[in-house]
Amino acid sequence: MSLEGKRIAVLAENDYEDLELLYPWLRLIEAGAKVDIVGTGSADSYLSKHGYPIKVDVSADAVKAADYDGVVVPGGFAPDRMRRYPALLRLVRELNAEGKVVAAICHAGWVFVSAGILKGKTVTSTPAIKDDMINAGATWIDQEVVVDGNMVTSRKPGDLPAFMKAIIAYLGG
Repeated sequence: MSLEGKRIAVLAENDYEDLELLYPWLRLIEAGAKVDIVGTGSADSYLSKHGYPIKVDVSADAVKAADYDGVVVPGGFAPDRMRRYPALLRLVRELNAEGKVVAAICHAGWVFVSAGILKGKTVTSTPAIKDDMINAGATWIDQEVVVDGNMVTSRKPGDLPAFMKAIIAYLGG
């Protein structure tokens, strides 16, 4: 299950869902990947919904898709902030175009909506953004994890084990 040599971006902004950022970050490190916390550029660190800080390694405008093997977008209300940053959307769009893993959980599907990468995809998310996902051209299903090509999506913190298993498998771990 080694992800030695893989480099993954985990996106961050204020109001991220604690478990949906921290669990993927730690699981990927545990599997041997190099993980960067990539922020929108609005701050050097961000606070979770419950007040836990995460320090940013680099901002989205300072990286390119060629630097990474994939991206994980955590939920919470951070994705509503993230989707306002063109550099972050560009990174997600380019990683997707290169067939690298693009993963979103809970409200993180909003980033995929704004990046314009959902047309023709089958996905899941929190039911709260189901209509947004469908209106962006996706087929939405209520399932703990959905893998459609290089896209991995899940609904909620309770789905994290299945979500990470799918991401790690896609990365070859």
